[in-house]
Amino acid sequence: MLNRIDLRGSRRDPRGLLPRAQLDVSQAVEKIRPVVEAVREHGFAAIREATERFDGVRLERLRVPAEAIAAAAESLDPDVRAALLVAIERARKVHADQRRTDVTTQVVPGGSVTERWVPVSRVGLYVPGGLAVYPSTVVMNVVPAQEAGVGSLVVASPPQQDNGGLPDARVLAACALLGVDEVYAAGGAQAIAMLGYGSDGADENDRCEPVDVITGPGNIWVTAAKRLLQGTVGIDAEAGPTEIAILADDTASPVHVAADLISQAEHDPLAASVLVTDSPELADAVDAQLAVLVPATKHEARVREALGGRQSGVVLVDDLEQGLTVVDAYAAEHLEIQTRDAREWAMRVRNAGAIFVGAYSPVSLGDYAAGSNHVLPTAGCARHSSGLSVQSFLRGIHVVEYDEAALRDVAPHVVALANAEDLPAHGQAVTARFAS
Repeated sequence: MLNRIDLRGSRRDPRGLLPRAQLDVSQAVEKIRPVVEAVREHGFAAIREATERFDGVRLERLRVPAEAIAAAAESLDPDVRAALLVAIERARKVHADQRRTDVTTQVVPGGSVTERWVPVSRVGLYVPGGLAVYPSTVVMNVVPAQEAGVGSLVVASPPQQDNGGLPDARVLAACALLGVDEVYAAGGAQAIAMLGYGSDGADENDRCEPVDVITGPGNIWVTAAKRLLQGTVGIDAEAGPTEIAILADDTASPVHVAADLISQAEHDPLAASVLVTDSPELADAVDAQLAVLVPATKHEARVREALGGRQSGVVLVDDLEQGLTVVDAYAAEHLEIQTRDAREWAMRVRNAGAIFVGAYSPVSLGDYAAGSNHVLPTAGCARHSSGLSVQSFLRGIHVVEYDEAALRDVAPHVVALANAEDLPAHGQAVTARFAS
């Protein structure tokens, strides 16, 4: 079922040889540009038109009534409520430790620089609702923003035909459990445009004010809209299809590996499931387990398409050292280490969105209840980007404070550098303060 790539004996940079989903975001940008521009120019009318066209729902209002959010929480399955509360508690514990404190550095007597950490004022959190619905994504986006001290949080999620044109009831319930009461029934590119530009609504109480930062995963149209809006607002990342890489040796359980590959494949036909191993015997055993497990899974067609796609496969390596090179080159959104001395190998990894160590730390744990964040960089972006965290919602601001003596002391150096860059007025702005 899985394609095989044999890198044994190769010392080439593996990046161009590894499986990866092929997405043309630039092409998608041009297709959704008219939708985004229409929302900027026409607001609610354009959102309503796009929502009817893409989601099959005729919106009467944008904002979800407060009573609908409360009702969703009241009717939530008790087991799901308990699970969400555990997820919230654990996420708060982890993200609270990410808070930064202001630091003042005394550069010289009379001269200091303070770095203040200031939360953005308003954040738009996007929660997808296509092939699956994601109340867990509400937790993963809202908790770090709240822990950062963001004062205004708004959630946008696609309206569902089977929920009376409101977002999924479990998404609404998660918002209620987190104390978020500003929720809009909008999805896709039109939702991103609404968050970025703001929009009028059916009346004054239905309008959405623009945000400063947009976070949250979505399909290629959401990604394209975020690219278009970047600069107008901050974004977390251009998320692609989800992916898992597993670095495993002959000690790994074929059942565990196969189950974990399937767990990511059920997200999307474009989801990537990659096994990197120095054990051909393990690869064969995983294939045998997939043949048994895939027909028994609920979303068999979706899983089969994802596992058989060009973005998924088995990569055979000479040893774990080469395997480490391969997974660093791949820079997976989710990386599992199922080897001897798993923690030692995990601590040597440089590029991954999140690392899951050993047989009892599957990616599914991180998706819901590990305490970590599941909004992570995809498509190799873990080489330069991090997952969502408290820092995603903070800005560092330097506060510079020098007295007269400290400035007088450094003035010749400022003047020298200003003249070297042919910007003499910069130096004169300093010396003017000491003219008799």
